[in-house]
Amino acid sequence: MSTTSKNNPGTETVSLDALIQQKRDALPADITYEALGVTFTLPPMRALPWSLQEKVGSLNDTFAVLQETLGEEKVTEMYAAGFQLGDLEVIALDWQKRAGMQPGESKASAAS
Repeated sequence: MSTTSKNNPGTETVSLDALIQQKRDALPADITYEALGVTFTLPPMRALPWSLQEKVGSLNDTFAVLQETLGEEKVTEMYAAGFQLGDLEVIALDWQKRAGMQPGESKASAAS
């Protein structure tokens, strides 16, 4: 919806709410994984809060985002199950792939 600004005649204000909602509605569903006897669910990366999306630019940051997204209790369960760094890498890479992203791609790019 487009409106003309009352405070600044000749200036048009364009509402992007409908387009934003369309993009959000088009996000894939959450992904449930099972590994080493632990089941966990991750949302689509593009559905994460912006503060977390900014951190997913590198694999190391993706690990931190995984921890924050899964929560302390689930991470503790994963540690107890014997997860290793390479296992987290497999999870992070699959999560990125399913989000339509390549490792190292910034989530805050114009294509986001």
